[in-house]
Amino acid sequence: MNAEAERSGDIEELAEVVVIGTGAGGAVVACELAEAGVDVLLLEEGDHSARVPAGAPPLARIGALYRDGGMSGTVGNTFITVPIGRTVGGTTTINSGTCWRAPEEILERWEREFGIPALAGGGLDDEYARVEKALGVAPVPEELLGPGARLVRRGAEALGFETTPLPRNAIGCRGTGVCAFGCPRHAKQSTDVSYVPRAVAAGARLRTCARVERVLVEGGRATGVVATRLGARGEPIGTLRVRAARVVVAAGALLTPGLLAASGLAPRGSEIGLHLRLHPASRVAALFDEPVRSWEGVPQSLQVRDFEAEGIVLQGIWVPPQLLAPTLPGAGAEHEHRMSAVGRMASFGALISDTTEGRVRRIGGRSLPWYRMNASDVGRMRRALSLLSRIYFAAGAREVDPGVRQAPVLRSVAEAEALEHLPLRAADFELMAFHPMGTTRMGGDAKRSAVDPAGRLRGVSGVYVADASLFPSSSRLNPQLTIMALATRIARGMVADARTGT
Repeated sequence: MNAEAERSGDIEELAEVVVIGTGAGGAVVACELAEAGVDVLLLEEGDHSARVPAGAPPLARIGALYRDGGMSGTVGNTFITVPIGRTVGGTTTINSGTCWRAPEEILERWEREFGIPALAGGGLDDEYARVEKALGVAPVPEELLGPGARLVRRGAEALGFETTPLPRNAIGCRGTGVCAFGCPRHAKQSTDVSYVPRAVAAGARLRTCARVERVLVEGGRATGVVATRLGARGEPIGTLRVRAARVVVAAGALLTPGLLAASGLAPRGSEIGLHLRLHPASRVAALFDEPVRSWEGVPQSLQVRDFEAEGIVLQGIWVPPQLLAPTLPGAGAEHEHRMSAVGRMASFGALISDTTEGRVRRIGGRSLPWYRMNASDVGRMRRALSLLSRIYFAAGAREVDPGVRQAPVLRSVAEAEALEHLPLRAADFELMAFHPMGTTRMGGDAKRSAVDPAGRLRGVSGVYVADASLFPSSSRLNPQLTIMALATRIARGMVADARTGT
């Protein structure tokens, strides 16, 4: 644990800008501001991932790098696990590194319906390109696709579907297959490897193990933040009070609205905490007669694009056997037999661009996401799992586990096709979500948005938001690159405002 955090007591600091969160939004803003000569203090509740041994078992790394031991999630008509990072780099440290630009029709809609200027027609291209260059974004090379992805490609092509290698932020990747537990070689250009070191090199200060409790406001203007300093076991060891005229909240879509509420900045009737989207996801596992060795290569390396217009995206996924085991069907000898064949097993993921809108409320000092998956999204997920099951059978699978309670094991294409028509509920799926967004959405209309197009929180001066909570709707594809592009634009606007005194 950070030696700095072990020294108990209260601390006060002064900065021009304090940034809360070191993930895709906060790290980018801090870096852009620091490189422009702004005095920045960057705060992170977690610690550096490098302080966790690279060879530690996955469960140990989850406990160290994920919030709530990886068991953050929603309440509603089913529990959806929403793993988020609690470490320098935030969720970028423990995600799969996929870096898609938002589809043009999404950006066009955000501009047309929500009044966010200069997004459509290449309006965000400069920011996207700047981030892609910083991260070394490039398609996964053929040699790192992995045998599991090649099986999906074989099945997809047999059915006439198109597959595409995913663009990722990895430089010198060797396909060790543990992206979700912190890259052991720091090849994945998560913000702890890319933007945070750049920010520090430019003069920004980083304080880890600091949990921000509230934004301080006087006379309608931000004056700083107050945080709890945390010790080796997460226990409070003091207070950090930061005086700053501008505060950037980048705690993520699940935590930002709660922090604003705790700060008295989410008045009744405001948009803060509403419009939560998640991209609910599940996985399909398949057993083959041939060796697969799915742990080789990049776990999320390939995508099936044919159903994107339907809001269905099929992307690679693989987890170590100790995490896969609790999700597989069977018990006793049957489960043991299935696990003994893990070397012949493959898995792939399905996520949907949801139309369901949830909300986040702060209850008992914690942010609680409430999400009731609607019937349309249940049908979309059911179709996604059926399509992926058919792809596996076309690839030669002996049996398929679609992660559905009423159909734990499929043994034919006919059963895979029938899955699409089963009368299922949200609770019948094995669900997770990796892309929470939309809870302090951006827009030009004050009645429909909590944040203006420059990232400024409405109703108070000097408070900005720069994370996925800005999204007016689902981004359809993985949001990291769009978060970073918007954060780049917000930071540039803040620099311009400082120079003009606005």
